[in-house]
Amino acid sequence: MSILYPEEFKPFAPGLKSYWGSLFGSSEALALIEFAESKNQVVLYIAKDISHYDEVKKALKFFNTSLNILDFSSWEVLAFDHFSPHPDIVSSRLETLSKLPSLKSGIVITTLETLSQRLCPKNYIETYSLHLKTNQHLEIESFSENLIKIGYRRVTTVMEQGEFCIKGALIDLYPMGTSNPYRIDLFDNEIDSMRSFDTSSQRSIAIIEEINLLPAREFATDSESITTFKNNYLSEFGNTDGFIYSEVSEGRYPGGIEFYLPLFFKKTETLFDYISNEPVLVYQKGLVEAMELQTKELLERFEYCKGSLERLPLEINKVFLSTEKFLKKIIDKKQIQIQSSKIEKKESFNFSSSILPPLKIEAQTKKPLNKLIKFIENFDGQILIVCESEGRQSVLTDLLSTHQLKVNNCSDWSDFQNQNNRLCITNASLSEGVLFEQIAIITETNLFGRDAVKQRRRRRAKHKDFDEAIKSLIEIQLGDPVVHEHYGVGRYLGLKSRSFDGNQQDFLSLEYANGSVLMVPIAALNLISRYSGASSDNAPLHKLGSQQWTKAKRKAAEALYDVAAELLEIYAKRQSQKGFAYPVPNDAYSSFVSTFPFEETPDQLKTMDDVLLDMQSERPMDRLVCGDVGFGKTEIAMRAAFIAVESGKQVAILVPTTLLANQHDQTFNDRFSKFPIVIKSLSRFQNVKEQNEIKSHLNDGKIDIIIGTHKLIQGTIKYHNLGLIIIDEEHRFGVKQKEALKKIRGQSDILTMTATPIPRSLNMALGSLREMSIIATPPAKRTAIQTFVDEWDKNTIKEACSRELHRGGQIFVVHNDIDTIDNMAESLSDLMPNLKVRIAHGQMPSKELEQIMADFYHQRFQLLVCTTIIETGIDIPSANTIIINNAQNFGLAQLHQLRGRVGRSHHKAYAYLIIKSHQSITANARKRLDAIASLEELGAGFMLANHDLEIRGAGDLLGENQSGKISEIGFNLYHDLLKRTIQAIKNNTKFDIKDALVQEVEINSGIACIIPDTYLQDVHERLILYKRIASAANIDELKELKIEMIDRFGPIPDQTNNLFESASLKIQSMEIGILKINIYDDKVEITLNEKNSIDTSKIINLIQTKPQQFQLKNKSTLVSNEVMNADFSRIRSASILIDSLV
Repeated sequence: MSILYPEEFKPFAPGLKSYWGSLFGSSEALALIEFAESKNQVVLYIAKDISHYDEVKKALKFFNTSLNILDFSSWEVLAFDHFSPHPDIVSSRLETLSKLPSLKSGIVITTLETLSQRLCPKNYIETYSLHLKTNQHLEIESFSENLIKIGYRRVTTVMEQGEFCIKGALIDLYPMGTSNPYRIDLFDNEIDSMRSFDTSSQRSIAIIEEINLLPAREFATDSESITTFKNNYLSEFGNTDGFIYSEVSEGRYPGGIEFYLPLFFKKTETLFDYISNEPVLVYQKGLVEAMELQTKELLERFEYCKGSLERLPLEINKVFLSTEKFLKKIIDKKQIQIQSSKIEKKESFNFSSSILPPLKIEAQTKKPLNKLIKFIENFDGQILIVCESEGRQSVLTDLLSTHQLKVNNCSDWSDFQNQNNRLCITNASLSEGVLFEQIAIITETNLFGRDAVKQRRRRRAKHKDFDEAIKSLIEIQLGDPVVHEHYGVGRYLGLKSRSFDGNQQDFLSLEYANGSVLMVPIAALNLISRYSGASSDNAPLHKLGSQQWTKAKRKAAEALYDVAAELLEIYAKRQSQKGFAYPVPNDAYSSFVSTFPFEETPDQLKTMDDVLLDMQSERPMDRLVCGDVGFGKTEIAMRAAFIAVESGKQVAILVPTTLLANQHDQTFNDRFSKFPIVIKSLSRFQNVKEQNEIKSHLNDGKIDIIIGTHKLIQGTIKYHNLGLIIIDEEHRFGVKQKEALKKIRGQSDILTMTATPIPRSLNMALGSLREMSIIATPPAKRTAIQTFVDEWDKNTIKEACSRELHRGGQIFVVHNDIDTIDNMAESLSDLMPNLKVRIAHGQMPSKELEQIMADFYHQRFQLLVCTTIIETGIDIPSANTIIINNAQNFGLAQLHQLRGRVGRSHHKAYAYLIIKSHQSITANARKRLDAIASLEELGAGFMLANHDLEIRGAGDLLGENQSGKISEIGFNLYHDLLKRTIQAIKNNTKFDIKDALVQEVEINSGIACIIPDTYLQDVHERLILYKRIASAANIDELKELKIEMIDRFGPIPDQTNNLFESASLKIQSMEIGILKINIYDDKVEITLNEKNSIDTSKIINLIQTKPQQFQLKNKSTLVSNEVMNADFSRIRSASILIDSLV
């Protein structure tokens, strides 16, 4: 059924060019869809820039029902940039290029700049693609070479598209254009099976039969292509001494190499050449002018880049088509020029669409919906209202039903067309409404105009293994201080292999004072932890064989005894308090959870389970949720709030800023839209009358969830039945506010959320004073933020802003000085006159501030100069560059929070930390900036808090006197000792420093117990696994670890199996009280500890009944004479013997 496009219409009757007029709002997308459906050919839509491209793409996807719509996106970097496009973008472009030659009909959408780019030749993708299927013959060496030839990077762990990794007979591979990576399992030289796997857990998902492998780059990297590159480079620049030439010759491809793409080929092509079926070109009026402006901008950029003698740019006409060549390409093609106004030309056609009348909902008037209701009553066709989210859809449905208007929900555009209802509502991304003769489409922009609307985007990122983040050796570098529980603080020298009796063993090598070296067997890695306390430069270096370490430990242990007793007292008080035990969640909770639009990360699920258990127990909850900026802490808060409200309790959500209160109010109303829950916000954005009304409703129990700033904990507010307090961004509240909170708390549950916990909070959580959950797995489609620390330089600032604007984004400039903020905005306007700049700070009138943030959200201006008011929780997905002026004056948590304002969508984000000068900043400021620049991975918030502990010192748990003890023995061991001391007091046993230290079981199996480098080459990965095996608390943990290793790296070799058996024997021996086990070829020696749980009568019985086999040596060592096999069965035999003695 055609709504806009007349069936008999012949657009190209008189000649090659056709003019379409009167296409208002989103009507051009519908006209295009209907045109493409009626003609069996390809339509190529040319958008002016990236913002226009995004808008048209959304509209086309909204109206599309059956057409092929392919998008060929821009690289999202400036021309001749030093950055490469994000792998996701390259992947999507290659996927489109591979589909284009066979496309017979449909719509291809691209930007003017991308269309004028020179691309790889058509045969490139076909030549360099690979196809794999089960049972296919595959030689690892040649396959690996082929992958490198087509641009794949060999890594140790596959995380992003275009990466591969070989582990024995397993190949992990992340092809371009796919949503998951694959694990190929070989049997000899044949593909035995292929499975997709998850990048964050590295565990398999599903079995796959075949894989199509596109090349990883838009240019080839085999020897032939590199030779072509060298020849072309020489003829182009006349010399071979440039940075790019030497890098490519060495097989390295620096950022921005894409702008030298033509040099890799003998000839290049453009997007026009890829479309085999002659396309119809569609563009908005002003294409030639846009092309001329683009050429002018490219020329300016080229002249600027020519200043870098190290990296001379390639001539513009080699990278992009000139205006003349571009116009020559399109001159003989069918073209449609679109404009919104009416066209008077003879060969034009004016469509029957028009602008909607003003329909804005005016909240201040007596009848806010007056204009909309009148329009609905007077219009005799069908009306579709398109909201941006389910929450808004629900709010609007309720609003209309109060005015006796029946609204029908519909799932999408085709569902609306199939219904005969007059008034329908749906939710989708569509920015512009439009009016046809029989149909009106109304969007939120028409109704709410300037209101900020919450958007959500899927996100993806690198994963950081947080397995006991604080204790594991993940971040360890050569030369870093590490603590050995028995010998003190030394320096890490790496993993070393040694041979004893022909058996290969791995050791961790540590250096101590006077150059002494200690070799720690990998079975004892549970005694090793990363040192944190003082900074690494000030960390002690102990002397082997001296009393220095023993004294330090004893002093700490004595002081710890008092701390532990005090902690236990606080803990006992908390345990004895009776709170409200929430019932087990019901069906309503399940349906609430099912409306979460994304897939939960494993950490989110685990954290939610922890919160549920806390709420169901009788004692009041006090849980700290650590999750990086944008990792889904708010969803945890919403679910906890839902459970509380379901049980008739009120929920108070405490946030540090008015802006965040406003945003949370929006988010919560959105998420709870389908449930009868009353949510209000209390901050300076409400006037006094509104505030008083909210306070009285709170007291009467008419409000279920209240969101607000510190106003919530002032004495003037009384609650009807407060059950849960949620504190967001905990690090922003001072001691005074926390004391006030304790007064109103009573027996309520408390859930605290932060990305960067303050050292004291972290310290308390690690000391089991508060429960803590870590959300470390990032949601899908988030990218790490590229961070630069530099002095102010106009060219750098201009380039950073231009790069962001070029991809249709926005920029934050943080300038934390209200007196000079106007000057800063003025100087930025002078630097870039075409930029719209606005200012935001906390001393503005609240309505004005709210308006500016709403305008920024809706992209009405591009650059916001602001104070740290944006630090907490503001979510603007289109802002992906932040410039922080005078970064040396900010704390680590603040820098991390500020940086977290960008990178909240799938675009690559940039953070520029601008400092006064490298010479003038303090040592601590330098450390903070280094820490934040080095931790670019997502999930770094927790690691940063830990660095903060090291820079500031841990802050005594209960007072000020312990920091010296902590820096002497290191934070991790301090905590371990604290936990064991608490345990000793709980068990009413006499506390002894010897008990507080782990007695290590020594096991000498006489056979190799290692992870061989032939099985796993990456030393770092081996070290982490050794640490995890040595620290496994029980047999089940070991089994789980073994399954994970087989899944990730293939069947484990005998030496690694021996290692697992040995670790299992160690766990068994520790429980029983065995000190040492030596297994020789002809006997086993078992040395018992003073305290053990062995039945001595059984030992006596063995010695009496089998004197030839069993003897007792030195009162505590049992010897069993028997011939031992040279495999894991000798360890099993020892285990069976020990079992028989208990």
